[in-house]
Amino acid sequence: MAVPAIIPKLGNTVESCVIVEWKKAVGEAIAEGETLLDVETDKAVMEVLSPASGVVLAQLYSPGDLAPVLETIAVIGAPGEDWSALAPGNADQPAEASTAQAPTLPEAAATAAAAPISQPAAAAPVSPRARGLARREGLDATGLAGSGPAGRIIERDVQAALASRPKVSPVAQARLAEGGFIAPKRGSGPGGRVMTRDLQPVEAEKPAAKAETAPETRPAPAEEVEVIKLTGVRKVIAERMLASLQTTAQLTLNASADARGLQALRARFKGSDPAFGLQGITINDLILLAAARILPMHPDLNAHFQGDTLSRFAHVQLGMAVDTPAGLMVPVIRNADQLSLRQISAEAKRLAAACQTRRVAPDELRGGTFTVTNLGGLGVESFTPVLNPPEVAILGVGNINLKPVQAGQEVAFVPHIGLSLTINHQVVDGAPAARFLQALARSLAEIDLLLAG
Repeated sequence: MAVPAIIPKLGNTVESCVIVEWKKAVGEAIAEGETLLDVETDKAVMEVLSPASGVVLAQLYSPGDLAPVLETIAVIGAPGEDWSALAPGNADQPAEASTAQAPTLPEAAATAAAAPISQPAAAAPVSPRARGLARREGLDATGLAGSGPAGRIIERDVQAALASRPKVSPVAQARLAEGGFIAPKRGSGPGGRVMTRDLQPVEAEKPAAKAETAPETRPAPAEEVEVIKLTGVRKVIAERMLASLQTTAQLTLNASADARGLQALRARFKGSDPAFGLQGITINDLILLAAARILPMHPDLNAHFQGDTLSRFAHVQLGMAVDTPAGLMVPVIRNADQLSLRQISAEAKRLAAACQTRRVAPDELRGGTFTVTNLGGLGVESFTPVLNPPEVAILGVGNINLKPVQAGQEVAFVPHIGLSLTINHQVVDGAPAARFLQALARSLAEIDLLLAG
């Protein structure tokens, strides 16, 4: 009996996922519990496991598609089994998906090779998914041979046409999607790739004699432009950063702390006996520890502000910004105020590695009450960190620089670390924020005493 495969519920806020990669092709055998595909939420890449053993009868979404959770995305069953009853929407139109029984379409491929690649598909009967794929790829689908019910042009017809057409550069694809050009069968790029310089304007009827004498104006080629659509993590970051600045009154205070104690302690840890497990502790770990220990004494900053309510938290759920190839992620160290330095260091490294490999759990990326973001390793002295609502404060950490300090009649250059605190001025005033910065700076300067406390 055919079994539907679905994307399970991945946290309370995840409603849909992007299909990243199918691990099994249509017609390929798969065992129950084996990885069927990878999907991307707005925060991480996750595996979706097969609900049964059998063969993959159908894949209802293609890589790059946005698929809702808890809805059928594939079908697993016996070879040749009828799975039409599990098709989403109209059950008598399963051909919209890629299936194990799907025929090859030489007719569609041959038609596509001769068809002009010029304008988005718009003519009926073309399925919505086929029309969307054709529009994205700059393919005119109106001349394709449809393999769906009553000759309907469906997604696999467009896929067959795309497989047979010339390879086109991303910039040329964007130009084709705008209309007015067609692509030759072979271009001047590597391996016959069609570049924008190879595109040929569509012949149009000359509307008036005046137009004949007018000088021709054509846009200059933009060979070096790469057009990237924001999806997944990058799209969420863009939306949240804008919403943060639009909905909160952000104010940033800058200070610095004597870094001699941090540097000395870090040097001792690095040269210590490996049996102590301290060699991997970094200055950032020490800053995370100090923030977690100081915050409970400044409850207004360890809080959430939503609507007209300020919620103060007894314990520190410490977010730490992590730079990843997919964009910024902020995993949370739970109850950081109750952890030792070694525990904070170990958890910070575990969460950072999980973010880098996109295997961090959704629950590990929410629930923070205060965030630390460190750009000191990139040479930044101070900056304006952006709040992560509903949190009301975020600490930015800069690099270590020499700062002149007067001691009696002498001036000494002392290493200081930059600290930038952004607050939501709707609920946190400047003086309480400054007192927190002052206490944090003092704790960092006397880090050995903080550890002894």
